[in-house]
Amino acid sequence: TGAAAGLEVSDPMKTRILSAAALLPLLLVIVLVLPAWATAALFGAAAAIAAYELLYRTGLVKNLRLVCYAMVMAVLVAFWSLRQDANLASIGILVYLAVLLGETLLAHGRLRFEKVCLCLVAGLLLPYLLTALVRIRAMYAGADPGQNDLGKYYILVAFVVAFTADSGAYFVGRALGKHKLAPVISPNKTVEGAAGGVLCAMLFMGLYGLVLKQAFQFDVITWYAVLYGALGAGASILGDLGFSAVKRQMNLKDYGNLIPGHGGILDRFDSMMLVAPLMEILLRMLPFAVPTIGAG
Repeated sequence: TGAAAGLEVSDPMKTRILSAAALLPLLLVIVLVLPAWATAALFGAAAAIAAYELLYRTGLVKNLRLVCYAMVMAVLVAFWSLRQDANLASIGILVYLAVLLGETLLAHGRLRFEKVCLCLVAGLLLPYLLTALVRIRAMYAGADPGQNDLGKYYILVAFVVAFTADSGAYFVGRALGKHKLAPVISPNKTVEGAAGGVLCAMLFMGLYGLVLKQAFQFDVITWYAVLYGALGAGASILGDLGFSAVKRQMNLKDYGNLIPGHGGILDRFDSMMLVAPLMEILLRMLPFAVPTIGAG
């Protein structure tokens, strides 16, 4: 049938699936099994690569010193997110800004202010958004010794929402998509696919809440979990389209080629830039799952 033909797996899609199959287990081991500092190291490195992709790969900033400053700051932001030390972070931000302004002076006015702003975005803002995953992983650190590693259950929320929304949108769009969602920015995305992504994220968040309740003795408010899925899927779509718009402006297909079939870090984690901090806010202000005594 036409629908079946539309769902045939192409060679690029096979590469994408094989890459995910190889990397996903490693990712899960790092964020679920190893200590929280390993999560900080992983996403610090990812944020540094993302800074390089946004600044240098796009051609927006070709000054290698500025790119290196941004990459170093991205790693530091990850470890500040782990320690959640506001004083240390404030000092680092002040030093980073002073270095950028110093470069402006050394360039005798030839370094344009918008490039400095881009370095602030790449070195501070985007790493802070992405390393919400680190802050989620570190939740309950220093609390009751019996419950000090519960962040590993919460960090999965961001991955469940982002990955199921993306996968649902892809497969539903391939099978049923007819109406373009943003034809100029991303011609392959459809309204039907977006709706499928939202429904898929809501369903899987409900299932994840059920798993936490049945297997790990969490008290779960299921409709909160479903709300996480709906809001998170919307954030995922916005993040994806937003970073795609930058690529279109720079006439790029991908931000990089680090991950076969996926592109660069920004191509794979563009939606996570909004999903992760949104999940962090919801987990702190409107928790859907609370551990019972002795859970974890």
